[in-house]
Amino acid sequence: QLQLVESGGGLVQPGGSLRLSCAASGSTLEHYAIGWFRQAPGKEREGIICISSSGGISNYVDSAKGRFTISRDDAKTTVYLQMNSLQFDDTGLYYCAASVRPPHFPCPDFGRVRNYDYWGQGTQVNVTA
Repeated sequence: QLQLVESGGGLVQPGGSLRLSCAASGSTLEHYAIGWFRQAPGKEREGIICISSSGGISNYVDSAKGRFTISRDDAKTTVYLQMNSLQFDDTGLYYCAASVRPPHFPCPDFGRVRNYDYWGQGTQVNVTA
């Protein structure tokens, strides 16, 4: 069974950068789209961005466009989220999640929790002055 482990979170000042990693085990990633989600304090979990098995990218929120990029290294079964120009509103618990998809299918249309089948435990990002 697929297992996901996030890492790379931490404390960062506004305008700074972080790179999050999502390491998969138990399966290769060819049948999964991988998404990153964020849950801010007191808010619902929201999808940010996704990468399909063929490398297609779907942005789920406008606030991340131009600042966040997603990439995958299938040899290492790892997906990365590069976050630049971080803002206070980016604070939250970041999760990676896998959606079972036929090979070469795009990401789910919407960044909804129910569209994803496997989840990591999350890594905390705090943007603070």
